[in-house]
Amino acid sequence: MKLLIIPTLNERKNITTLFKKIKKIDQKINILFIDDNSTDGTREEILYLKKKNKSIDYIFRPKKLGIGSAHKDGLKFAYKKKYKLILTMDADGTHDPKYIKNLIKYSTNFDLISTNRFEKKNSLREWPIQRRFLTKVRFYLINILLNMNYDSSGAYRCYNTKNIKLKDILNAKNNGYSFFWESLYLLNKKKYSIKEIPIYLPYRKVG
Repeated sequence: MKLLIIPTLNERKNITTLFKKIKKIDQKINILFIDDNSTDGTREEILYLKKKNKSIDYIFRPKKLGIGSAHKDGLKFAYKKKYKLILTMDADGTHDPKYIKNLIKYSTNFDLISTNRFEKKNSLREWPIQRRFLTKVRFYLINILLNMNYDSSGAYRCYNTKNIKLKDILNAKNNGYSFFWESLYLLNKKKYSIKEIPIYLPYRKVG
């Protein structure tokens, strides 16, 4: 059993296209949308998709509670439902579903599979220069401060629940964006095996 967690906040223009792309890659994967009180019709779009697809679940939260908090709620849901693999991705169209196959493939030998935007040259070539600069500076600073060589701020991941304990992920206290590098740091410290796969990351086009 596989679950893909997708947090949303005003992503109505993206989620149907993203859903179709995901299902072309993997028909058997279930999807959990976690919405933080979107005001653009995202919830209505999720409910419309849910009517036609039993593989969709959702959590509608009362307000914006943070991207890290959304991932935590999704992970709790997935562990409770006893999913063997949990994948997480952004809803903004920058995470290409074509990488799902590789994330799943490496889960047989690794506990956590994450994506890396810096292993290949020009993987951020569509991004504005300022965003590229800030992202790379953050990447190097986090690696120096935490003494690890991962692209730890990315949300495109796959967790092998057979090996990773939920409590070890939830030890990351931050409920915002810092959840990603805090959780990866803690899992690395616990000696879980971590594998990275290179990805190309386009800049957001819609929404």
